[in-house]
Amino acid sequence: MLINCVAYKDGNKLADIDVEAISDYVERGDCFVWVALRDAEPAELAKMQEEFGLHALAVEDASRGHQRPKIEEYGDSLFTVVKVMEQHGDELVVGEVDIFVGKNYVLSNRQNSRQDFLGVRSRAEHEPHLLKQGPSFVLYALMDAVVDRYFPIVDAMETELEALEERIFSTAAQRDNIARLYALKRKVMTMRHVVTPMLDAVGKLHGGRVPAICDDTQDYFRDVQDHLFRITTSLDTIRDTIVTAIQVHLSMVALEEGEVNKRLAAWAAIFAVLTAWAGLWGMNFKFMPELEWKYGYPMALALMFSSSYALYRRFRKAGWI
Repeated sequence: MLINCVAYKDGNKLADIDVEAISDYVERGDCFVWVALRDAEPAELAKMQEEFGLHALAVEDASRGHQRPKIEEYGDSLFTVVKVMEQHGDELVVGEVDIFVGKNYVLSNRQNSRQDFLGVRSRAEHEPHLLKQGPSFVLYALMDAVVDRYFPIVDAMETELEALEERIFSTAAQRDNIARLYALKRKVMTMRHVVTPMLDAVGKLHGGRVPAICDDTQDYFRDVQDHLFRITTSLDTIRDTIVTAIQVHLSMVALEEGEVNKRLAAWAAIFAVLTAWAGLWGMNFKFMPELEWKYGYPMALALMFSSSYALYRRFRKAGWI
């Protein structure tokens, strides 16, 4: 689905153009065309390939979707894949933006994402001194917008982790705590699988040999990489804290089980004494002097009670009961 198709010259909007006119503006050389698509059909991508002269392998990757974040060079053009992430309730949904960049054009195709980039276009149009740098600045603006949207998700993860840490010593919600910790860990790993390859890819756009298109915008891409590095560091910290929290939680469970076992062992020992005395006097021997003694029964009860009470006091003092 076509969102917009605009030609720019010297950082200023030249005109909204039809798809059929794209190649005419691209061939002029004094302007560039910025096209935005959403969930493009194969026929739409084929049309864009015809108008822009896109590489067949890049178009094939964009058609298939579900690509790993990457930046690939095809002659004097770039094909970039970045992942967008959205928080839908407790679920982290991953979408994709495929960006084709040439000397005189930028084409983006957003897939499986509700987030739009109208704000990016508006921001770029209000900064003509930057937009006149051409397609490389548009690529930076799109990548920067994607990366900036990662930060609220990381902040939400940190907030959720802090709440779980406060609940971790509550024995009333142990199973729920451990389930939520593992769910949070899965989200962290999902985000790392997005950010880590993107961090490596952006490193190709500044320092050393960089594509000719990005020669004048290396500092901007260095800034994007710095943001990605900060996000990666935060994710590593969250992951390590989750692992520690899980270990503490399991230790708490083990300690609670130990307390229960101690209580059971203490009461079992008390009743074992009663059972032992009862078993002693329950033996069927003919000559047992205390059986004929008129104070035998009270004495037996007193002995059983006193020995059990002594054990009870001892366990109580030791904290087992």
